[in-house]
Amino acid sequence: MVLLLTATGVGCGYSSHATTPAAPGAVPAIAQLVPPSTAAGSSTFTLEVDGTNFNSNAVVNFNGAAMTTSSAGGTKVTATIPATAVMNTGTVQVTVTNPGVSGGIYGGGTAAETSSPMSFTIN
Repeated sequence: MVLLLTATGVGCGYSSHATTPAAPGAVPAIAQLVPPSTAAGSSTFTLEVDGTNFNSNAVVNFNGAAMTTSSAGGTKVTATIPATAVMNTGTVQVTVTNPGVSGGIYGGGTAAETSSPMSFTIN
């Protein structure tokens, strides 16, 4: 009898895990870039991004590429921008992404969220 009930439970899906979709994560917002520009052909520099809702593992994206990023709290992150990223004049977009967090075997967690872009000028 126990074997029959167990087999019926497995067949009905009672033994499978439910998958809960990821909840929205904290959306970062950029207030300012320090410095807001640099000269074309400059050497490697540190870009400070000030704003709100930055997770401790937030990543700065410079012209679409993830940069080596350090967190200085929920309102500031810094990124090392290599000289190769500022070789030509123009405007590039800077965003900050808070990576998603896994929810484990039952799903859930939070989704990755990216800020609206802010322009950085290469003179």
